[in-house]
Amino acid sequence: MKARVFPAIAALLVLAACSTPDSPTSPAPSDPSYSQNPNDEIQNDPKVHVHLARGHARPGGGGAKLLQYHGGAIMTSTAVQAIFWGQAWSSSSFVGDKITGLATFYGKVGGSNYMKTNTEYTGTNGTVGSGVAYGGSTTDNSAAPTGSPKVSDILAEVCKVIAKPESNGYYPVYVDTPRGHAGYCAWHSYGTCGGTPVQIAFFFNLDDDFGCDPESPSSTGHSQGLAALANVSGHELSEAVTDPRNGGWWDASGAENADKCAWTYGGLVSFGGTSWKIQGNWSNQAYANKSGYDGAGCISG
Repeated sequence: MKARVFPAIAALLVLAACSTPDSPTSPAPSDPSYSQNPNDEIQNDPKVHVHLARGHARPGGGGAKLLQYHGGAIMTSTAVQAIFWGQAWSSSSFVGDKITGLATFYGKVGGSNYMKTNTEYTGTNGTVGSGVAYGGSTTDNSAAPTGSPKVSDILAEVCKVIAKPESNGYYPVYVDTPRGHAGYCAWHSYGTCGGTPVQIAFFFNLDDDFGCDPESPSSTGHSQGLAALANVSGHELSEAVTDPRNGGWWDASGAENADKCAWTYGGLVSFGGTSWKIQGNWSNQAYANKSGYDGAGCISG
């Protein structure tokens, strides 16, 4: 979900942050039911797209029907390298459960029917691809930020850890810090490392966080914490490939494809011999045919 900001202020912020033509300011959602914290820097940053927690998100992403194209690039292929940041990531319960589990998730999701839910969307550089190349993960056992880190914090970590960033790189950063009172589970954004454009994402530690998990994680055989991370990881990955740098696809209220199907499910998603419970993604084509699992435009592969 894109930040609610006054258009004039948003335009100045985006111009100052990035002057590339594929980074227009997103529209300011007008739905008063959107759970926006006016004091939260992340939720008010026009370069950040937050995944609101259950109970904070607007049903259907805010009510606007179709996703609209905004003149920029999408991701035709995606290279993923995960970063696990924080001292707890050295513990066996984190390594053997979440690091291993997310390696399976990212290593198998490429080319899956789930990723193909994004491939109807195009940009200046072609069509969204379902391919995902997982390059493994890096663990940084230094202390992760407490509370809600800024985009600059996460971008700096990516640039520090990733020796050779790629322009089609997507770098999800998982910290060991619980969500606390933040109204969101994760977010994605973008920046540059040494002149190379990169796509980044941020995730809290979601152990025992029932505002971000799929409510029945045991149905997949995964731990609650891993199921929660996979659930929101699919959401952020799908939004990053269809709207990597603010020039892709969102609707008139500012909702991206996964926002419009937040906290709705079309059954288990299976790929590579594993099953996951992941929120669906919006399809304009499915909406036109009323063929989504919600009777409208949400599909999950």
